[in-house]
Amino acid sequence: MDPFDSSDDSDDDIFFRMMYHYYTTDLLQPDPTSLLTRCAMLNRNREEGHKHLYRDYFADNCVYGAKDFKRRFRLSRDVFLRIANALESRYKFFQLRYDARDRREFTTLQKCAAAIRLMAMGESPDTMDDYMRMSERTARESLYTLSRGVVEAFGDVYLRKPSSHALQELYVVHEERHGFPGMIGSIYCTH
Repeated sequence: MDPFDSSDDSDDDIFFRMMYHYYTTDLLQPDPTSLLTRCAMLNRNREEGHKHLYRDYFADNCVYGAKDFKRRFRLSRDVFLRIANALESRYKFFQLRYDARDRREFTTLQKCAAAIRLMAMGESPDTMDDYMRMSERTARESLYTLSRGVVEAFGDVYLRKPSSHALQELYVVHEERHGFPGMIGSIYCTH
């Protein structure tokens, strides 16, 4: 049976048969001599990525204003910086470090911006290479650590059930803004 024969098959069937063919061949068996060699290090120019991010969003005369920041990251710059500072003080992962080759790793701003962009825009981790100059692995690690860190740092204050007084305030604010009451608990407001 030819795994690439596509007569009367869906695309999914073809894909899975190709994957089965790939995994059942000897392509996955490592060459013993290759285990001793180093992986090629990709020079992503992390410093340039940080300068670009800082110039665009955080400098005094930044390219994009607060409105653009909120649209792209789905939160205000002040909240972003508050989260970044809290994570930097709690986690070594978000602190500026140097690797074994004495090269600067990614900054707190880069890691937080990548993670929040992944959540806010639903982008895949490999898209961070273009703008942030960040690998897919680092972007994924940033997302995981940021998620865990936000829950640990801000969970007691923001991730609790609202009091009855807070619920009433939410009802009033929602009615003023959108013109109809009954936001909390409505199935239409869950999306």
